[in-house]
Amino acid sequence: MNRQQISRRRALGGLAALAAVPGNAKRVWAGSEEPITAGVLTEATGGHLRSYLQGFASARGVVRVAVSDPTGKKFDQAKSILGDRLQGLYRSHRELLQKARPKLVVVTLEGHHSPPVIRKALEAGSHVIAEKPGCARLEDFEPLVPLAQSRDRQLMLAMSTRVSEAIKKARELIEKGYLGKPYSATMDWIADQTRLTRPEYHGHWVASKAKAGGGKLIYHGIHYLDVLQYLIADRIDRISALCENVGGQPIDVEDAAVVTFRMKDGLVGTLNAGYYLDRFYQNQIRLWGSKGWMHLDLPSGAPLKWYSTHPDAPRGVQLFYYQDDPNLYGTLIQAAVDFTRGQAPPPMTSEECLHLMRVIFAGYRSAETGRTQDLG
Repeated sequence: MNRQQISRRRALGGLAALAAVPGNAKRVWAGSEEPITAGVLTEATGGHLRSYLQGFASARGVVRVAVSDPTGKKFDQAKSILGDRLQGLYRSHRELLQKARPKLVVVTLEGHHSPPVIRKALEAGSHVIAEKPGCARLEDFEPLVPLAQSRDRQLMLAMSTRVSEAIKKARELIEKGYLGKPYSATMDWIADQTRLTRPEYHGHWVASKAKAGGGKLIYHGIHYLDVLQYLIADRIDRISALCENVGGQPIDVEDAAVVTFRMKDGLVGTLNAGYYLDRFYQNQIRLWGSKGWMHLDLPSGAPLKWYSTHPDAPRGVQLFYYQDDPNLYGTLIQAAVDFTRGQAPPPMTSEECLHLMRVIFAGYRSAETGRTQDLG
């Protein structure tokens, strides 16, 4: 790895790049023994709520968890999962922030409802994990990042794929130089078309562009576009996309997104994200570089396969076996709690989140205009 690549890796943030955290370029993560109060700001249709509650229920370093839901429909679930850790139940997000004063909150709302609540949480002094998409329009998300920076807070999208043990190992191998110069990547994030055929899905907010901002790309494809940038510590700077409703269901978002992209250091890649199956998933990430390759089959739990001609690497095809917690959102919660307590860098930085959202919406602009989009 040359000096320019090392400099860029430090600048991009993530678990191994402390310099990306505002005001913490030289921070030593000594940690704190003091537990924190956390919050969950949700509504009846909030995504992955059970996973977040379970994560806070078991997280080390959390003493109390407050929950707000204007509908009140999720109160029984919160009581059941949090038990003695439940600090209180609120019908107002603002009241929770004022009374519980959480250091860390999860905002899991419909996309179009999220930005004003994220803003309230940042203004109240909380670090924020935002369930994706976090907005329905880029212009509603963009101002939140300078706000977070001005308050020395982090706005972190819930990119749970980052905390997989396979991803951690892949990043470690890449940092050692075993892949060499990254050349290309191809990724698939394929789920079932079956869910889209159900009438209840047709009326759900994720099937509405006005409420969710888009479909498969912003809801699932976003994970792999993020994790690839995280793995090789580089950023997508050019993107072209096709977004279509290939299944013909009565929804106004795409069920198929095929994306091509380029990164600043030259890697070129593709992503196929779609609802094509009758059930289950078919996901993969393949990476090729000047000194080797790797293949991740997520979320099947199959071993990470990799091969390298680097002189320090073992010979032949290697297998890395791992076992993730089934609730990766819970693993993400623990990483965010550790950061909030000063024990670790953030699982994702505000700057990374902003660039990721710009990538996603540039993809949608490309699909609408038929033109490749440059992100600079």
